[in-house]
Order: sequence, then C-alpha cells, then structure tokens
Amino acid sequence: MAWVYLTTAPNQVIGELWIGLLAAGGIDAMIEPGDAASFLGVSPRPCRILVVEDQLPRARAVLAEATEPGPPE
Repeated sequence: MAWVYLTTAPNQVIGELWIGLLAAGGIDAMIEPGDAASFLGVSPRPCRILVVEDQLPRARAVLAEATEPGPPE
C-alpha cells in the first residue's frame, strides 16, 4: 500500500477535519507524520494530507465536494 500526496491543509485542525470527511467516504487518509509535530500538541503550520494511492481520484472528488462553497442564500 503506497501513500501519496492529496493536498495541504492550512493547519493540523483543518487537516484532521478533512481526514474525517475522507474517512466518512471510506477513504484511508493521514497527515504526513512530520507535519504534525509540535511542542504545543497541535501544529498551526500547513499539513500535507496523504491517501492510499488507488483511492486518490475518489479522495479528490470527496474533498472537492466537501470544500466547494455552496450557492448564496
């Protein structure tokens, strides 16, 4: 199983939220381990999101759908 780059989250908290969205869609995802290291417990720096290589196209679609702005109200 090979892990590949999907996208970069602005910080670890957003990254964890995106991983939860992907997991709800049945996609294996994780934050690049070196990006989450922080002496404060949560990294305020950008974090790379990785997915299993064969799930990359579906992961892109799930994340795009979840993060697209909705129609104006």
